[in-house]
Amino acid sequence: MSTDTPDAAPAAQKPTIVLVHGLWLTPLSWEGWKQRFESKGYTVLAPAWPGLEGTVEEVRQNTSRYERLGIKEITDHYDGIIRGLGAPPIKGVYILPLAQVKVVSVALKNPANRHKTQMLTPEEFHYGFTNTLTLEESKPIYDRLAVPGPGRTLFQAAFANLTPYAVTTVSRHHSSRAPLLFLANGKDHTVPAVVTRAAYKIQKQTGALTEFKEYPDRSHYTFSQDGWEEVADYSLDWAVRNARI
Repeated sequence: MSTDTPDAAPAAQKPTIVLVHGLWLTPLSWEGWKQRFESKGYTVLAPAWPGLEGTVEEVRQNTSRYERLGIKEITDHYDGIIRGLGAPPIKGVYILPLAQVKVVSVALKNPANRHKTQMLTPEEFHYGFTNTLTLEESKPIYDRLAVPGPGRTLFQAAFANLTPYAVTTVSRHHSSRAPLLFLANGKDHTVPAVVTRAAYKIQKQTGALTEFKEYPDRSHYTFSQDGWEEVADYSLDWAVRNARI
């Protein structure tokens, strides 16, 4: 008679998390979230936009690879990555900014910038991302994270309401789409909370699960701003509760 204890059943594999970075950034912006989620046993992918692969220094030095990049190309890129997974992932935050005039005017002020990349100055980055910090505190963050952004994405977002069949068009009657959580930041200059709330109200019309949460004292730099762990954990907990795996 054997006294061996049967092997325990293997734990169910946790779903993959896909984190999508935003304009003027690279996947380096997700480093804290990636490490935190991996420490909880998840597989975490943080792919770059097409053409933005490599270090921040490499991206800054060769912007010709992505200067004509648009929203559709970015979306198709991530769609291909996600469809290649064995199971649907828990998606991260897609922070492609909508057109807020002062922040994006660096590109929109010149129509020729539609097919060029534009780099924010330290002052513009401070206003758009790190406005809850001093300019001096913001400068090392700028030096480490900021890269030129493709102007085409901003033109597509800015003029979407005037463009028939714009690539940014979403169906308000697509009730079968995945659950969607909107996180708003009360001190965000790039995507003000009022804009996020408006997007939430539009998406909620689909009838699919859609929720909204606002952090009154956070800026667009919320992904690394002090206290980001609370935001990351809330996002993950919400996604796990509502995932359709």
